[in-house]
Amino acid sequence: VQLQASGGGLVQAGGSLRLSCATSGTFRGYTVGWFRQAPGKEREFVAGIRWNSRHTLYEDSVKGRFTISRDTAENMVYLQMSSLKPEDTAVYYCATDRGVIYSAIGDYRAYDYWGQGTQVTVSS
Repeated sequence: VQLQASGGGLVQAGGSLRLSCATSGTFRGYTVGWFRQAPGKEREFVAGIRWNSRHTLYEDSVKGRFTISRDTAENMVYLQMSSLKPEDTAVYYCATDRGVIYSAIGDYRAYDYWGQGTQVTVSS
């Protein structure tokens, strides 16, 4: 499984970006997570979605601002980010795997397949 994350860029605080995650195979039956890592910080969970059930999970700081969704026709997962803040600045990665239990959606160790990351920079 190969993942391609895209859509990052430079945006002013309060702005929006939509990240995309594409797969070389299929997301059917997989869980997809978005993680981010800022310089000098650990990788942290942002949002996740279970493809089949569409159940979603968000990290508290992004609730109400970010929305994770899937497009079955395009076989894509999106992360719509709104009301962006400077502290959202990071490299964003999408990850996927099968058999991720719900309680582990936010644990990066549950995922074996990772995209290359896309930089998001929010200026104040």
